Amino acid sequence: MEDTIAAIATAQGVGAISIIRVSGGDAIEIVNKIFDKNILKAASHTIHYGHIVNNTQIIDEVLISIMRSPKTFTKEDVVEINCHGGIATTKKVLELLYINGCRQAEPGEFTKRAFLNGRIDLTQAEGTMDLISSKTEKSRTLAINELNGNVSSLIHNLREQLVSILANIAVNIDYPEYDDIEQITGKKILLQMNQLKQDIQKIIKESENGKIIKEGINTVIIGKPNVGKSSLLNYLLEEDKAIVTDIAGTTRDIVEGTINIDGIFLNIIDTAGIRKTDNVIETIGINKSINLIKSADLILLILNNNEKLDKEDIELLSKIKNKNHIIIINKIDLPQKIDIKQIDSKNIIYMSLKTEEGATSLKEKIKELFQLEKLETSDLTYLTNARSLAILKKSLSSMKKIEKALEENQPIDMIEIDIKTIWNDLGEITGETYQDELIDNLFSRFCLGK
Repeated sequence: MEDTIAAIATAQGVGAISIIRVSGGDAIEIVNKIFDKNILKAASHTIHYGHIVNNTQIIDEVLISIMRSPKTFTKEDVVEINCHGGIATTKKVLELLYINGCRQAEPGEFTKRAFLNGRIDLTQAEGTMDLISSKTEKSRTLAINELNGNVSSLIHNLREQLVSILANIAVNIDYPEYDDIEQITGKKILLQMNQLKQDIQKIIKESENGKIIKEGINTVIIGKPNVGKSSLLNYLLEEDKAIVTDIAGTTRDIVEGTINIDGIFLNIIDTAGIRKTDNVIETIGINKSINLIKSADLILLILNNNEKLDKEDIELLSKIKNKNHIIIINKIDLPQKIDIKQIDSKNIIYMSLKTEEGATSLKEKIKELFQLEKLETSDLTYLTNARSLAILKKSLSSMKKIEKALEENQPIDMIEIDIKTIWNDLGEITGETYQDELIDNLFSRFCLGK
């Protein structure tokens, strides 16, 4: 990180302004070379009006912000050049910076430097990216809690509890002759580890809400042909996105759309009608439908009120039994032939997509099933990314093994090694312990100017 980097920090295209960010030990000196005023001794956190020039040629009229180390995002000297938003102008200013000593920043390199210089930890870095990509008020609040360090505090508290256990073990092992220290026993460690396990389980459970807020609820509509799957998709999206006909097998591939329910996205997929068929193309669509059931957060199974349940309906009911699901009995405007007693589920609603009778009850059932009302009053302090949750679940698994070892009266010094491993693993969430490869991979997914 000895060199000075530069990149466009705003979206490229025609606009009112474009911001070029420069960071590094030579940031002020390099910008001074192409600015028509001397800013070498300018005070930190000041703005200067002037022109970017190439020798005597004026390139653009700009405002330049000077921010001196260490009170900057990267903890290095930072200069931001506010240009006019034309593509050609912005690129020309950037070209001059490269000619005079800057290097093009890699994706996420500004945030990476902020992390490596101790300005933020990994959860705050990920919160930065989440804030940029947030699409709802809830996802914005979630990202702000990451960025402000609220999520990091959850992990710090867990690690501090582990340090306390490790310190007690170390004192007992190294100074067994002292009578005035608390004697650590397997039973005491077991009680402490059990409390830690409960804390981690609580974080994991609550973080499922974070996943819903950040990524939405992946929802799959399934059912036999002509039960109303495409009609339901069109109703929810409020547009005629899927083709609706009386011909069985009209939908042969997945059709997708997104709606917003109280700040939570529903990522909806309409699937091919599931039935036995000799049509090769339709069979491919049906196989896709069945595979999507496995990965879905929510399954909407549509059944025909005007038909008796058959073998295919029973198979679908069996497939979704242990998944989050809502069973929609459609076509209630027609005489009832379906036997509701054959359906073992509490999540049943009745609709007529033709007349839209009962249609609003579907959204209410989704809110009830995922407890979306509770998210209105929660503090939204969750772990939201798969990397962090995977580490947390790994730590939980390790704790269960430690509990078993303690119950079997294994030596305390062996238990100490496993506890240290958990402490290190949790440190990977915030970046207190990390591997270079992980850091490079994580920041490569960021925007170029961030």
